[in-house]
Amino acid sequence: MAQQFIVQLQNRPGALASLSEALAARGVDLRAIGGGGIGDLGHIILTTADDDGTRAVLTEGGYTFIEGESILTEVDDRPGGMARVSRALADAGVNIYGHLFLGRWGDRAMFAFVVDDPEKARPILER
Repeated sequence: MAQQFIVQLQNRPGALASLSEALAARGVDLRAIGGGGIGDLGHIILTTADDDGTRAVLTEGGYTFIEGESILTEVDDRPGGMARVSRALADAGVNIYGHLFLGRWGDRAMFAFVVDDPEKARPILER
């Protein structure tokens, strides 16, 4: 799977529009996106069809961002499913930088996580 980018944005009208326009001008196609904001800052988490182009847009635009390998995992689609996965990562000392919801099938939900220690996280997430 593509790299996942976690990008800090100002929490104001037009912040996402400006970034989206810059990506579009470079011909970068968004594959998945999510985010939010509280106070003055917000963030988006995204994957695209062009990691190099995305990185260039973010760097040239002066954005604060991190990127990492997207590790796919299925979570029980019921109360406690995400709690189980996030607790297992926490207990292993793994910090979650970001995650994207990818879809739901039956009693399972699919997520892509970016973490600070993929080697520790992989056995937990790829069960």
